[in-house]
Amino acid sequence: MISNLEKLDRIIKALLIPYSGLLSVVFGVMILSFPIGLYVMYNSDIGKELNYQYPINGLDMFLGDIGYKIPVTFEMGDAFVITWTIFLILFTISYFGPENSLLKTLSSMMSREVKRFHGNSMVNMIAWFSILILSSVTIDAVQQRFGVTMDAPTSSNDLVRFFQLGISPLTEEAGFRVLLIGVPLFLMYSHIPSWRMLIKSLWRPAKYLEISDYRKPMILIITIGLLFGVAHIISGTPWSPGKVTQAAVAGIIIGWVYVRYGLAPAILVHWATNYFLFSYLFFLSNLSQSSTINDSSNPFSNTVEVILVTTGLFALAIKILERIEAKTIQSSL
Repeated sequence: MISNLEKLDRIIKALLIPYSGLLSVVFGVMILSFPIGLYVMYNSDIGKELNYQYPINGLDMFLGDIGYKIPVTFEMGDAFVITWTIFLILFTISYFGPENSLLKTLSSMMSREVKRFHGNSMVNMIAWFSILILSSVTIDAVQQRFGVTMDAPTSSNDLVRFFQLGISPLTEEAGFRVLLIGVPLFLMYSHIPSWRMLIKSLWRPAKYLEISDYRKPMILIITIGLLFGVAHIISGTPWSPGKVTQAAVAGIIIGWVYVRYGLAPAILVHWATNYFLFSYLFFLSNLSQSSTINDSSNPFSNTVEVILVTTGLFALAIKILERIEAKTIQSSL
């Protein structure tokens, strides 16, 4: 007779094949967004009278809900290509590790080696990004039933908006995750007060701080996630109040990814919600010479959303089943 543990294991293994296929599709579309974003910044007409040489006066930074501006002047295109390069480096790092490469991990998933697919940052990043999209779509649908909408801040120029969206994963993750989560966790859990240990723990908190009980870190993650949500309606150019819930959940997810898997996948989850999605959105807007808002309902965007939501459902189901499996094993000991 098949035990409950064996049944769970078989279900997880059965889900891994379609799940690995969805991960491959999302990864491929993400790769293509890198050259598409360059085209949008340097060759598209979405900026109308402005181009990549437009001067930016001051770099917006955040420390929680407090925004401040670093007094530097630079051309938009120069800052964009620097941040683009940083994202590409983080993307490459996540592809190759920390334990197995993405290709090797997907191969082990398709051969149903369940225990080997957690060792790649890219897999974890795409999984949690898709869960974030699933939660965002669900929250938006529920809020709209009660007449609560998420209205994006107005922007005088789409090219400037694309630049701001592209750079914010770095500036916001530095302020919300590194300074408000990473540093407090170092002070709470580090037994080696050195600069080297600080840098290593800020890069991958769970590994270098040896966190075994996540109750205290989760309180910190949720608190900073709520601040992240509130920041979207009070800092800079604010969203409508309906954004708070979605942004708070996103902040909690990114905070968990940061603590559990490290800074690179956390930044890339934020990158995916901003640069990845909007590079296609602005690219399609430029091709059709229509507004970006209308292009958000085009067939391509709808298809990507369906793929991401489906990937999120698979990822969430597998994580829940793994949790049940772990508890079953623990109770049997």
